[in-house]
Amino acid sequence: MKTKIILVVQLAALLALAGAKLQAAEVNIAPDIESVKVMHGDKEVVIMRNQNQKNTVNPAFAKTSRKCPPFCIQPSTLAPGVETIAELEVLTYLRRMSEGDDSILVIDSRTPDWVAKGTIPGATNIPWTSLNPARGADPISIGEILEGQFNALNLEGLWNFRDAKTLVMFCNGMWCGQSPNNIKNLLTFGYPAHKIKWYRGGMQNWEILGLSTAKPVQE
Repeated sequence: MKTKIILVVQLAALLALAGAKLQAAEVNIAPDIESVKVMHGDKEVVIMRNQNQKNTVNPAFAKTSRKCPPFCIQPSTLAPGVETIAELEVLTYLRRMSEGDDSILVIDSRTPDWVAKGTIPGATNIPWTSLNPARGADPISIGEILEGQFNALNLEGLWNFRDAKTLVMFCNGMWCGQSPNNIKNLLTFGYPAHKIKWYRGGMQNWEILGLSTAKPVQE
């Protein structure tokens, strides 16, 4: 009798898990993608969409109008050769990174105060000011980023980008100039345009779609 009761309890638990699984899959990323696992620092994070179908956008991204300039609408094409991408492409790059592809780096170009509110899991924060000489970024610091994080080579003052990483850059959205600033500076330094991808929708679109966010990794 006890064995029968245990089996019934186990079956009920399995059915409850199955029901939870079905409920969790009601709001997929795409028809064949329920979630994407990525590494955020040394922790695995599951990116999926908010399953509450009554959920509304994060208030930080609900504002429709900001003073322009500086918060002007960005073009769909930022520069020749720089590909503009959307969420599914960003997720593909994140998945490749988590599977060990170290030729890719997803970069949150925002200042730390914005990043502290939440970022795309798996992204590295390189604020737009750190690559901007006009904002005080010195050549040595910029060179350390190009070599240490982007895998460029400095050959007696000349930059070699043959093995440089593919950079996927984003900021707050289609009204934000932080990732465009990073991209334009990189192009000025000679970074190959085809190795730069721009997620124009940024955090505003990410939040509107209910995709998971994470706090920045503490160095």
